[in-house]
Amino acid sequence: MMRSDHQKLKSAIDDNLPIINLSSSPLERSEVARLIVKACEEYGFFKVINHGVPNHIIAKMEEVSFKFFNKPVTEKQQATPFGYGCKNIGFNGDSGEVEYLLFPTKTLSIAQAQTSNPISIDDDPTKFRSVVSSYIEAVRELACKILDLMAEGLWVHDKSAFSKLIRDVESDSVFRLNHYPPVLCSSSKNNNSINGSSSNSCKVGFGVHSDPQILTILRSNDVGGLEISPDHGVWIPVSPDPTTFFINVAAWWCKVYADEAAALAFGFGFDDDNVNVMTNGKFVSVKHRVLSNSAKSRMSVAYFGAPSLNARVTTLPELVTPTKPCLYRPFTWAEYKKTVYSLRLGDSRLEIFRK
Repeated sequence: MMRSDHQKLKSAIDDNLPIINLSSSPLERSEVARLIVKACEEYGFFKVINHGVPNHIIAKMEEVSFKFFNKPVTEKQQATPFGYGCKNIGFNGDSGEVEYLLFPTKTLSIAQAQTSNPISIDDDPTKFRSVVSSYIEAVRELACKILDLMAEGLWVHDKSAFSKLIRDVESDSVFRLNHYPPVLCSSSKNNNSINGSSSNSCKVGFGVHSDPQILTILRSNDVGGLEISPDHGVWIPVSPDPTTFFINVAAWWCKVYADEAAALAFGFGFDDDNVNVMTNGKFVSVKHRVLSNSAKSRMSVAYFGAPSLNARVTTLPELVTPTKPCLYRPFTWAEYKKTVYSLRLGDSRLEIFRK
């Protein structure tokens, strides 16, 4: 793709990336639900404004995140429960210019971990736990609100069909802090970059992947780096917006397009490993990655909403018809998670569940 084509595509994305206003009145709720479903069908990636997460909770989360990552490595390595990681991503050889901290979102898990080996911020061992717990509670509610609106937009009888999976007290949801320190980029050209010159010559912070959980609620500071791939080999920067949350439709919702032409008719490419299970082929997804910045640190905070390990994942009956049979066999989240974490970041994951 020529640079002029890159710029046209970037302009189209900038103009058309869905923005959902969650402060709409009750009378407008059905329209908001319709727009969310439309965004999931055509993009699989959108941002929400007027989301209801208090600014002070967001500000405190960013503050303690930077304070944690500014600590000496020896202190960070003691962090629990899942622990601090640097450069190595997962268990299968993936790596990037990132350091991170993982938490299960269950309040009891956070409390137990912080009791055994607390992360102290400003010499206060309770501050980090308190800030993280408040943030998780707020974004979980945001995720549930969006999932309920999805169900309404799909005309699913049980409006809590999706949200109840992450409201479950045994939910396997995960909270992740990602810190991408400044890394110098090379001066080599990259014709696959939408900005025409330097994207691929920068170090990869987090490699190409799609998220395995139900829904991702993502927020970053004002430093860019997130990119999505709407076409094979083309990467488009997503402008950072600290006042909003980006919503990413996770892998198991997503369908495979029959061919590239159909995908491009929507303006976005397809993930060849992603097939919608619960919605039976209605939603789409794009691959994404994060590149390092040469001048400033990027901080992102992600909530990955997931069901309990023994939750049975299957297509909702309202979305199966004689002409649209169920594509995949039922499976538990534990089965799917085992498959996901046995593979590399960008590998196909759902083929073994095909009927």
